[in-house]
Amino acid sequence: MNNRIVFLDNMRVIACFMVIMVHSCEFFFIDGDRIGIRSIDDGWWVSVIDSAFRCSVPLFVMISAYLLVPVRGSVSQFFRKRLVRVVVPFAIWSVLYAGLPFLWGEMKGEEVAASLLHLIYNFNASAGHMWFVYMLVGLYLFMPVLSPWLEQAGRRGCRAFLALWFLSTFFPYIRVFTGDVYGECYWNEYNMLWYFSGFVGYVVLAFYLREYLSWANNKKLTVGICAYILGYCITGVIWYERIACAETLQQLELSWRFCTPNVVLESLGAFLIIEGIFRSRGSNALVRSVSNNSYGIYLIHIFILTAVYKVLENSMNTPLTILTTGVCTFIICYLVTCLLSRFRFGRYLIG
Repeated sequence: MNNRIVFLDNMRVIACFMVIMVHSCEFFFIDGDRIGIRSIDDGWWVSVIDSAFRCSVPLFVMISAYLLVPVRGSVSQFFRKRLVRVVVPFAIWSVLYAGLPFLWGEMKGEEVAASLLHLIYNFNASAGHMWFVYMLVGLYLFMPVLSPWLEQAGRRGCRAFLALWFLSTFFPYIRVFTGDVYGECYWNEYNMLWYFSGFVGYVVLAFYLREYLSWANNKKLTVGICAYILGYCITGVIWYERIACAETLQQLELSWRFCTPNVVLESLGAFLIIEGIFRSRGSNALVRSVSNNSYGIYLIHIFILTAVYKVLENSMNTPLTILTTGVCTFIICYLVTCLLSRFRFGRYLIG
């Protein structure tokens, strides 16, 4: 699209800040690969703050889909732009996350070699947030396949897809009680609704909202607020209640999974709220700048986040530490990406 869509710029900035806030909470409930909640107050604040931002990743997916689907023009050109914009910076920072900790003594030489080798087939432990890029690239690969269907499916076809997708988002909860569902077993992990599940649903949802939802702003805000509050409350209550019974992080984070009905409601609500507030507003230079640098902010923020937390650790109470860590990290990352963008090679580092 030639003209900037102002509400998407604002949404990208908000989603980027949300991601950093989510990761700011991790210091208070994760200990290595185990649950590390130090007090019931920490658990409460993590539940309140982190649960509010679980829509961050779905919003990023919906922004991309809103702009890119259906794919127009040459498919090769589409992939070439994504390669320079997404894959090259991802590859560079993945290598840096694998190697730079050696310089400040957090890794031994053999650990660096193992991390670099690991990058051949997956992200490494020091860059867990890179999982998002693998998922996003997968969606990019699928968008040209999905686009022809979206153009001819119409409103009813999209609704049918979204209904089946929403049904599939209940599976993580159903599995808690039943185990495998609808054809799943150890020799077949592809259940009946496998092809209607996952982040592709957010792609179709964004397309549907752009093409077929013509509500007035007041209605978008009303429905959005209701959907967001409902999704947020379900997300937070389930997470907090599971503190007492969860034995692993996977069990604890059940309601935080991005493709669960509560997070879908939260994401839909956040999208409608942000669109309703910012659609009729003018463009802002600072917002545009942060939006343009948001991918770079995402890529580098773990380096900055860890350093900021170490400075602030034990200096304030839990909610203030989380908020201050997130805000300071966001600002510093933005300034760093602005600096990097001034170099000729900047686009290969920040996208």
